[in-house]
Amino acid sequence: MATQPAFDHPVSVEQYLSTVYEHDCEFVDGVIEGRDLGEFEHAYVQGMLIGLFLKNRQEWGVYPLPEQRVQTQRTHFRVPDVTVLRERTPRESILTRPPLLVIEVQSPESPLRHTALKAEEYRTFGIEHVWVIDPYARVAYRGTANGLELARSGELAIPETPIRIVLAELFAELDRV
Repeated sequence: MATQPAFDHPVSVEQYLSTVYEHDCEFVDGVIEGRDLGEFEHAYVQGMLIGLFLKNRQEWGVYPLPEQRVQTQRTHFRVPDVTVLRERTPRESILTRPPLLVIEVQSPESPLRHTALKAEEYRTFGIEHVWVIDPYARVAYRGTANGLELARSGELAIPETPIRIVLAELFAELDRV
């Protein structure tokens, strides 16, 4: 496998998939895109979400994957912060079928409009549940057919399942550390 290339020239899907990146990158139409990570709030919220889904794995009938590649189009590979699959979902090295849920944790350097475009891409791919959590502004959004919608209820949930995250509890835990 090749080492991490410079990000200043187009690469093929094959080059992207055969390259090892220090931090996994996304790939959109020949362009390698870096991802936001490495900041405490981002990392801690991502870790709490993985822990919450693992803790409730059996009851909720799901399992979480951190930073799992998802091929949303022939030349688009995204790497959501958290991907949640239903139990008994066929295992794939790179997901080519829509998972139950993807979660992006917003970083201050990434404009919300960029995250909104990714959310729209996820929804177009067929992912019904797209959540964006902003630990800096202490808010969350749901990806909808009309774009990102603020979670005014103070929680994120998947209807007809026991999956539910109370944002005040999530942010209170972040404040405790």
